[in-house]
Amino acid sequence: MPLDAMDDVPDEALLTLFANGEGAAARALTLRMTPRVMAHAYRLLGDRDEAEDVAQEAMMRLWRIAPDWRQGEARVTTWLYRVVANLCTDRLRRRRGVDIDSVPEPQDDAPGADQALLQKARADALQAALGQLPDRQRQAVVLRHIEGLSNPEIAAIMEIGVEAVESLTARGKRALTDLLSGRRAELGFDDGWD
Repeated sequence: MPLDAMDDVPDEALLTLFANGEGAAARALTLRMTPRVMAHAYRLLGDRDEAEDVAQEAMMRLWRIAPDWRQGEARVTTWLYRVVANLCTDRLRRRRGVDIDSVPEPQDDAPGADQALLQKARADALQAALGQLPDRQRQAVVLRHIEGLSNPEIAAIMEIGVEAVESLTARGKRALTDLLSGRRAELGFDDGWD
């Protein structure tokens, strides 16, 4: 089956096709999922190189479990987000003993235009504020407000109840607001938050 014919094929079906020997299905699912898991890992870790490693490991794990995948038990995205979150949590735990000054700043390859600089400042401020949240709050906020997942999806990924997700998200949002409120003018939000 040609790669472009797989655009409308659901993730779970692509995984099953791959398990049955369809190489194009793996390429289609990789192209679809890798940017999402990479972005999620970056938001949890704040380090592009580590996020790439996590994304690669998560995708490798997906290919290994493909023959045993049982359709209907979980969505591929839910499974991947859970794996990424667990891999990130492991890396963050190993980092705990590392001095914060020795952790490299996220790289930015964006052009130097004023708007790009402002967007980078906003992204850096958000990333720094996210880094100050407790791990579970950060994960819930990222999944809900950056990745756009629903509370039931987040509950499945984090293996907690929907009410716990709502609580973590609300506390995380309040903490982010407190952390960023003194920087509104600096970040170009003079007339309130966009």
